[in-house]
Parts: sequence; C-alpha cells; structure tokens
Amino acid sequence: MVSLGSWMNEILIDWGVDPKLANMFDETIIAVLMIGVSIGLDYLCQAIFVGGMKHYTKRAPHQWNTLLMKRRVVHHLIHILPGVLVYFLLPLAFVRGKEILDFSQKICAVYIIAAILFTINGLLLVMLDVYNARDKQKNRPMKGFVQVLQVLLFFIGGIVIIAVLVNKSPMTLFAGLGASAAVLMLVFKDSILGFVAGVQLSANDMLRIGDWIQLPNGVANGTVEEITLNTVKIRNWDETISTVPPYTLVNNSFQNWRGMQESGGRRVNKNIYLDMTTLKFCTPEDLDAIRKNVPLMADYQPAEGEVPTNSQLYRIYIERYLRSLPVVNQDMDLIISQKEPTTYGIPIQVYFFSRNKVWREYERIQSDIFDHLLAIVGKFDLKLYQYSD
Repeated sequence: MVSLGSWMNEILIDWGVDPKLANMFDETIIAVLMIGVSIGLDYLCQAIFVGGMKHYTKRAPHQWNTLLMKRRVVHHLIHILPGVLVYFLLPLAFVRGKEILDFSQKICAVYIIAAILFTINGLLLVMLDVYNARDKQKNRPMKGFVQVLQVLLFFIGGIVIIAVLVNKSPMTLFAGLGASAAVLMLVFKDSILGFVAGVQLSANDMLRIGDWIQLPNGVANGTVEEITLNTVKIRNWDETISTVPPYTLVNNSFQNWRGMQESGGRRVNKNIYLDMTTLKFCTPEDLDAIRKNVPLMADYQPAEGEVPTNSQLYRIYIERYLRSLPVVNQDMDLIISQKEPTTYGIPIQVYFFSRNKVWREYERIQSDIFDHLLAIVGKFDLKLYQYSD
C-alpha cells in the first residue's frame, strides 16, 4: 500500500522540487496537514455536538445537561476525537522515519490520556454537584472525598503518561513506587491526614457547612463555608476568613453551636450584683408598697408565718417578669438563683433561653430585659453593687 508520505513525495517531485528536499519534507508536510485536518475536525465536532448541547440545554434545561455543560464534560470528550484520528493516521505518513513516528504517536497518546482525564474529572464534579443539590445530603459534604478521587485520578494518569513516554509498562512503574512510599507519604502528608480527618468529621457528624464553630485561642469564630481535602474555610464574624486543616479539628477541641441553633432557644446566663448592705426583711408596709408599685407583684402573698426578704421578692419578680415575655422560651430551663456572696456583692443568677437565636436580635432582647431588671431594683429597696474608690 502506498503511504501518504510517498504520495506527497511524488507530488513534490512533479512540482519540480528537488528529490532530496522532497524526501526530507514529504512526511513532515503530511503530518502537518493531518494535524490541521484534525484541528478542523475538532472545531467541527465542537460546533455540532457542543453547540447542539448548548441549544438543547437552553430550550430544555435539566440538571444533567446543565451540569455537563457547566463542567465542560462534552468539550473534553470531543477533544479525544482528533487525537485518535491523528494516532491511527500517523503510520501512513511516516514510513521511513520510525523514530519520528514513535515520538509522534507518544505525543498523541499523551494528548488522548489528558483529554480522558479531564473528561473523567468533569464527571466527578458533575456527581459532586448532583450530590450537593440534594437537601438530605447537604449536611454531609463530599468535596473532600471527590478531591481524593481527583488526586488519585491525576496521579494514576500521570504514571500512565510517564509509562507511555519512557515505553514502560505502567505496572512496572507502580511496582517501583513501592520503594519510594515513604517519600510519597511525606509529599502527600497533608492530603492523607486531611482525608482521614474528613472521614472522621463526616462519619461522626462533627461538622457541616453552615455550622457556627469556635476554636480555642481565638483562631476562628464564625460560620463554616467550605470543607475540602486540605482546609476548612471559616468566615469569622468580623468578615475575615480563617482556614484550618481538617485534622486540627479532629486532634484538638472546638465548639460547635449547631446544637443551640437546632434547639428551641439560645441561652442567656448573666448575674446581677446586689449591694448586700441593702438586703432586709420586708415589713407589711414594704409588702404593700411593692404590691402597689410593681404590677406583677400585686397578687403576691407570702406563706403563712414567712417573712420574705426584699432580695427574695426581687427574685420572684424576675421569674414572673420572664414568664410574661413571649420572647422567652417557657419550655426550656428558667432559673433565678442567688449565688455565693463575693467582694462584688451578692450575685443573682438569671438563666433562661431566648426564642430568637439570631445574634443581633438575641443581643437586643437580653439587653432590653436586663435594662428593665436593673432599673426596677429600687422598687424593692435594693441597690446594685458598684465599685468606688
């Protein structure tokens, strides 16, 4: 069978080209023409298949075709065609130059493998997008696992490409990597630790995207935005971004506020310090004044034989006041107690849960409540402790 190189050689000689020059450039011209035809075929296929897919996606957008276009899976798949075409046509071009033929086919093989790798990588990203789109799966981020698969994919692809270039079996190269396993462990240490930590975080449901977490020593305090193989990205409340390795969260303690966010309320736990010199037993006149001036205490009656103190009445009032507020979750703990006296006075602990857990509203609610509780202390003949030289 006459090769394309011989055919071009005859044409060049017929055109008056010196036979020596014709022998030097005939196969090269054929190779260049083949590459040009392949590039043209690539553009043609891109226009037909990719263009058709774009048109179909605009007319009937579905999750699968939208994601295939977004991740350029079809684009990379079409790129395989010209590489395959050139690979099988090259033997027709290079008959005399066996070394050039081998080198050219190796380059084509590398191109084909790279296009396949990018196609598979695009499919992995499509699967990740489909997984993340499911509401039930949002709490179990898979990006770290997909990144592990991507690392393995390109690592294996790199080994296959090297095997093609050096004309060795990929299995031979893989066997040789066993001797350098320690070096590979060192190079991929963070990725390996991140993968193991990601499995632990996901399997034990320790961390989800959207969780509010707080790390010790003020390293980070904010919302988890992204969980990857090597980093956990946290947007702090001051709008800065902190990135920490996943294994840091596994090896060290951190506080996750998800339980609070999923519960019926957000805890308020503060102390009001009373001047202990103002505590006293209430006389009947004191009780009448409190009933008259404090509406929530209008129906208060002490137990028979009991002489309450003004601090006791104040604690009763705090509980009644909190019970009257719709912003306080009445189904959760509400505790008003007196703690051990200190040099700063007698602490009255006010412990309850706000129904509203949004930070801004939560701070406003507790501030309004304690403004009221501090302002009404005088109605009970009490004073707040305030340090003075």
